[in-house]
Amino acid sequence: MIVPNGSSFTEFLILGFSPSEKQKVPLFLLFLLIYLFTVISNTLIIALISLNSNLHKPMYFFLCNMSFLDIFFTSVTAPTLLHMQLSEDKRISFRACMTQLYFYDSFGAMEYMMLTAMAYDRYQAICNPLTYHQNMSRNVCYGLAGLSWAGGFATNLLLNILISRFRYCISKQINHFFCDLAALLKLVCDDTSAVEFLIYAMGGLIVLNCFLLTVTSYVFIVIAIFKIATREGRFKAFSTCTSHLTVVILFYGMIALLYLKPLSSNSLNNGKVLFPPEFIHHSYAKPSYIHVKE
Repeated sequence: MIVPNGSSFTEFLILGFSPSEKQKVPLFLLFLLIYLFTVISNTLIIALISLNSNLHKPMYFFLCNMSFLDIFFTSVTAPTLLHMQLSEDKRISFRACMTQLYFYDSFGAMEYMMLTAMAYDRYQAICNPLTYHQNMSRNVCYGLAGLSWAGGFATNLLLNILISRFRYCISKQINHFFCDLAALLKLVCDDTSAVEFLIYAMGGLIVLNCFLLTVTSYVFIVIAIFKIATREGRFKAFSTCTSHLTVVILFYGMIALLYLKPLSSNSLNNGKVLFPPEFIHHSYAKPSYIHVKE
């Protein structure tokens, strides 16, 4: 990407956190432990699913994809954050910043789509148990996963191109610990109304649709669970969804706190205090699904 004419610099300064000298090392160790836990736990999950033939089922296939996404998503920002905690050099080149922004937004979009695919899998398992394997065949699983990966990369390409063509002449200091979209837009001296409209349009297209599809799946799931005759059967069916549902609530809840407000009133300092989504649900726990056959 080429720095647009009018930008007086080719790099940004990421302000990050401003801890005292006594807090630098503890914060570094905290972030490092979270990052290592995320990478190691997800790697173990991928290895376990790959090596155990009994786990070669649709729900574990999507879980494996989520583990890959967790590693990639967290790795977009965590290494930079760790470096800044101990280093006085907080510079990041324009190209590196735009690349980080693109992959952060792309993997974020993939998370929405993959969580929706997992909700659909749970819907088929509980609402259509007799035809589950036909409805969730290998081709269907590959198609849903491929759509999530390709959709994440494609939907953010135009936005990233537009962001990279702005003139950043107000300041070169990004008030965040990575190249966040909201923080970057505050440095632009061009009219950003078109890009802001695109951001909200993409939010409606991806986030809102994925949210509505997930909610719809769970409405049918709840109805199907209440139709199960035995109490043990209802509990067993509901237990297959609790972990996924918890992650969905955490993910969408954190996104709402961070981004569902006008850009002008968005407090970047508050955004730094609230950990980004990858540090919340990626390090939480993986869904411990139990395949149920009524």
